[in-house]
This record gives sequence, C-alpha cells and structure tokens, in this order.
Amino acid sequence: MTYQFDKPIDRRHTNSYKWDESGADDVIPMWVADMDFQTAPAIIDALRQRVEHGVFGYTFVPDSYYEAIIGWFGRRHGWQIRREWIQYTTGVVPAISVVIKALTEPGDQVIVQTPVYNCFFSSIRNNGCEIVESPLVRVPHEGGNYFTYRMDFDDLERKAADPRAKLLLLCNPHNPGGRVWRRDELQRLNDICLRHGVVVVADEIHCELVMEGYKYVPFASVSADCQNNSITCNSPSKSFNTAGLQIANIICNNPDWRQLIDRAININEVCDVNPFGVTALQAAYNKSEEWLMALCRYLHANNLALNAFFAERLPEMPLIWLEGTYLSWVDIRSTGFTSEELAQKLFNEARVQINPGTMYGGQTGEGYIRINIACPRSTMMEALRRMEPILKD
Repeated sequence: MTYQFDKPIDRRHTNSYKWDESGADDVIPMWVADMDFQTAPAIIDALRQRVEHGVFGYTFVPDSYYEAIIGWFGRRHGWQIRREWIQYTTGVVPAISVVIKALTEPGDQVIVQTPVYNCFFSSIRNNGCEIVESPLVRVPHEGGNYFTYRMDFDDLERKAADPRAKLLLLCNPHNPGGRVWRRDELQRLNDICLRHGVVVVADEIHCELVMEGYKYVPFASVSADCQNNSITCNSPSKSFNTAGLQIANIICNNPDWRQLIDRAININEVCDVNPFGVTALQAAYNKSEEWLMALCRYLHANNLALNAFFAERLPEMPLIWLEGTYLSWVDIRSTGFTSEELAQKLFNEARVQINPGTMYGGQTGEGYIRINIACPRSTMMEALRRMEPILKD
C-alpha cells in the first residue's frame, strides 16, 4: 500500500498547538514533537467506527488492549511483557511524574543525561526533587560534518554514588541527542545504577522511530537485572502521531513498585483514559505496522535531504548524526548568536519556529537548536530555504 507522506495537510485553525500557538499564518513550525502526517489508515478507520457509535462514556480498558501491547513488543522487539506489569495513564509525561512521586521523597536526587527532553526537569522539580545532570559527551561522528553523543560512565558513577540519588531518567531513543542506545551501553548504565541503588526510569516514547541501520532495544529486555531495576514509560503517540488522544503505559515487573505507582496515579488523578486512546492503541499495534515502516523510510529520506542541504549550503554548522527520533540537533555556534537569540531571529525574520537548545539543559544545550523534520519534504525544504540567510548572516 502507498501512503501519502508528501501530501501537505493544512493544520492551521484546528487548535493545533504546533501550528496555531504563534497566532501567525505565515510561520512554518518546526518545533513541537508531533508530525504533520495523517495517522495510519487503520487507526482512522477504528476511530471513525467508534465515533459512529455516538456514546462516549467512561471507558473500561479491555483485555484486547493489554494483548495488543504484549503482542507488539514481543513480536517486534523480543520483550516479553506480562499483563499485570502494565498500568495505563494519560501520557508519558504524567507517567514519569507519577513514578517520581511513587519512588522518591522531596529532596531526593534524580539523575538526567543532558541535553535531554525538557519535561524531565519540570517533572523532577514538581515532585520536590533535585535535578542532577550527568552530561553526555559530544564526539565526532565518522564521515562528514556530524557529531554524536556517548554516555559519560565515569561521571555517572560519581553522581549515582550519592546516597540521595534514587532514580535515573533514561531517554531511549534520546531526545534531542538522536542516539538509539546499544545493548552494551544500556547494560553498563544499569550496572552502575544497581551498584548504588538507583532505579532506571526509561522514557521510550520514540521507540519505533529509528533510522536505517539502527535497532531500538527496550531497556528492560537487555537482561533480567535491567528488567528488575527499571520502569518503562511508553506510548504509541509519537510513532503513530496520536499524542492528542492521550494514552500511555507504565510497565514494571516489581509488584511493590506497581502498588506505589498505582497510588501515585490516583493521587495525581491521571487514572482515567478516553475511549479514543484505547481504540487507537489497538489499531496501531494490531494493524498499522506496514504504515509505520513506510513512515520510518520517509523520515530517513527527510534526514538525508536535511544533511545534504547543510553539507552544501551551511557546512560551517555540524549536525547530529541522527540514529532515531525525527528531531535534528544543530550546532549553531558559528552564527555568534545564543540559542534563544537565534530562535527569536528565525521566528521574526524567516518566519520559522524552532526550539532553542537551552530548553534541554542550559549549559549542554546552549549553542544548539532542535528542528522537527516530521513533515512533507516540501515543507521542510521551504523552512530550510527561509532559514539559510539568517544562519549565514
């Protein structure tokens, strides 16, 4: 089947946070991490049938919901999940917040590997905990003007050794660092955490979005030690562009932790989900794998086009070597602007909206911007053409 990822879809005036937040009709938004593609046809069909029923009362989550999750991760990733390990909630950010609430006390430390997803910081602060940064190390990538990141295991060992450190938030694949962590890296991280009694909370929301030649490994699937020392938060929302339907899962094999998490879910009042999220998840995991694979091929081609544009026209700006996600991370230090200054200049003069790197960690994010390439290629290229004079200025 052929899917129309090249077809532009006008999202303006649909209460789209990505497209309508600026209030301007001439701005191309390349910031918020959702995609400008229609979701998989099977999901649309399933939602249409649910709408036609016409009654949208309180939702019971059926056995088939759990079976869809178990089947998907077992079939695609070799991760064998049991039904009792799964707790549903409204989103991955609420999931992370309730896990922090469940397993920490105010004043405890939570480790993050910066630059990293900005909501990690707010989730930690909102629960009265202390953010501890273990910065990733930037290294050149072989071939071309690219860079990548590796974990600083020595620094992580030092940070985890503090008796106040209780959790580590892992971003797998990493946003905005573009890494799809290898099995050996994940095992080494867990070995450090185990030595010091630190539990790994894995945000794996981007798990299906990998570039050609890379493979996502669920943290909990690496070894029995990894599974026993971790809690995974995931959702089909990024992979299938269904974030507005608000459905996510917390997967944990420790019954004591699950009991604490269940209590935190109810304290935070994120225990009820809507019928469309339940329906969409099943259609995604049961009927939409072919669409997902086509999407990943399209995103890979977009990334190649982005790389070629920078190599030809902006060679002074290194790019992240993107292994996963659809979020490119660009070194803009050659412009002489701060990340915030450049973001504002691109908005005002090029009418392109991007994320300044400081959102993802002040010191590690300064000097970078994040660009969302999950859009029709024509839209992406138009945005790049608008950005070019500003970036060369």
